[in-house]
Amino acid sequence: MTSDDHIIYIVDDDERIREALGELLESHDMRAVAFRSAGDYVNADKPDVPACLILDIELPDINGLDLQNQIAEGEHAPIIFITGHGDIPSSVRAIKHGAVDFLTKPFSDADLMQAIHAAIAQDRQKRAERAEIGTLRQRYADLTPREREVLPLVVSGLLNKQAAAELGISEVTLQIHRRNVMQKMAAASLADLVRIAERLEIPITHSRRLAGN
Repeated sequence: MTSDDHIIYIVDDDERIREALGELLESHDMRAVAFRSAGDYVNADKPDVPACLILDIELPDINGLDLQNQIAEGEHAPIIFITGHGDIPSSVRAIKHGAVDFLTKPFSDADLMQAIHAAIAQDRQKRAERAEIGTLRQRYADLTPREREVLPLVVSGLLNKQAAAELGISEVTLQIHRRNVMQKMAAASLADLVRIAERLEIPITHSRRLAGN
């Protein structure tokens, strides 16, 4: 991990903590940006790189757990909570809502670094998944209206003749559409196309069994 392929956000109203964490991360060749309030963090421009958020519970403008709830619906960096006033209900709430860790001050450098590496790895994975979904959605958008009708019938397990009958077209025409769908969606096999349809949450309303023959 190099300092130009990630960023660590620190949100803590204690200047000493911000400085100490900044120095620790710098010693590990990790890029960090610190804020004294949640508002400063939310309003800051953020580069499009893997990240994690080290977040204090008690902040001057909002409780860290409330901030976690506010940003939960959007794309945000995985959170590591730090606090000098830890309690079991707060830690349970934080972890239940997706926090990577909940560390009570004073915590060890090793525990924090382990949590940071886990958070960065988690964000990399989420970004890769979002990129894959974006690519699949673009491929799906490139299908013709008829091909979008063919796709769910194919992945449902219908035979070509059954799918063709469903659409009122010939089996040969269905096979042409099916081949185009496979090519445009870059599916190497039917199983691959089924996986893609699941990723895109395409409704499957037919089944080979229900078709009857």
